[in-house]
Amino acid sequence: MTDPTSLGLHDVGSSAPERSPGPVTVVLLAYEGMNLLDLAGPLQAFTTANRSVPAGATSRYAPVIASEHGGQVVTGSGLPVVTDSIASLKGEAIDTLIAPGGCSGEDYVVAPGLREFVAMRAGSVRRLCSICTGAFLLAAAGQLESRRVATHWAWLEKLKALHPSLDVDPDSIFVRDGKLWTSAGVSSGIDLALALIEEDFGPRVAIDAARQMVVFMKRSGGQSQFSVPLVMQSRDPAFVQLHAWMAQNLTADLSVVRLAERAGMAPRTFARTYTTKVGRTPAKTVELMRLEAARGVLELTDLPLKSVAANSGYGDEQTMRRAFQRHLGTNPATHRSRFSKHA
Repeated sequence: MTDPTSLGLHDVGSSAPERSPGPVTVVLLAYEGMNLLDLAGPLQAFTTANRSVPAGATSRYAPVIASEHGGQVVTGSGLPVVTDSIASLKGEAIDTLIAPGGCSGEDYVVAPGLREFVAMRAGSVRRLCSICTGAFLLAAAGQLESRRVATHWAWLEKLKALHPSLDVDPDSIFVRDGKLWTSAGVSSGIDLALALIEEDFGPRVAIDAARQMVVFMKRSGGQSQFSVPLVMQSRDPAFVQLHAWMAQNLTADLSVVRLAERAGMAPRTFARTYTTKVGRTPAKTVELMRLEAARGVLELTDLPLKSVAANSGYGDEQTMRRAFQRHLGTNPATHRSRFSKHA
């Protein structure tokens, strides 16, 4: 099995209690200036999972949007959302508590009421989660001490400076540490929500939700799925553009010489600079991008394995099979049988 951190996710294990029967109560916290997508993305994932419930059956999720005082909250995009007050949740059992992120300035300002609410309810929830800079709220509430966590790449240093005991993962899309789940920037909240859905109701329900939302599903553990362009985030605009080009040209020549030419650098300089800034070699990035592409095709189509290999840039089926075994500890046919809608 591959180390899950190499695929953009880190799992430190789980000690969360079993969920109670009935709909999963998910409370998403809201506040002025928050990222709209941090709220809307996970909410849509949970709602989509509910849509596939058979007629007459109980909904899978009962989402609640709650703010410090309730009423209308204006998000950072200017769109207002209507919320319940956290006081209205007194005595209500919460299965999963999620702290979205976002702020209007250069510093994340923790709302005292939300901090106290998280501190009070964290011990009783089955899962405590954050999206983007929502990690700052959980940390302020004393819930992240000495834990491994993720947050938006632009806020890594600030989070570490404020809370030195944290082991902040600079690479993962989301990190699971027991019942604590933390995720990176903005859209990673959808990845996190899909992983929560998978844990609750299995991969079939999560894959169906991902298909309906037209997004990749990110899986936990040794079968993690990931978005390589996100994992390969670099503050160097040249590499961001290069990654986008690579993802669109997986069947092309993606040798160091060709990539260096694309980046406008000498091959040795490019290889050295890339590895330093991105944290892995160009060849490793190419390999992971092709693996991601192959997984997506396997799960969403019934194309023959030979065609999947060719379309993903492997050239032949045997090369693709070796890559799956090396990174996922399985083979393409088995992966498809477990996770494809066409299986």
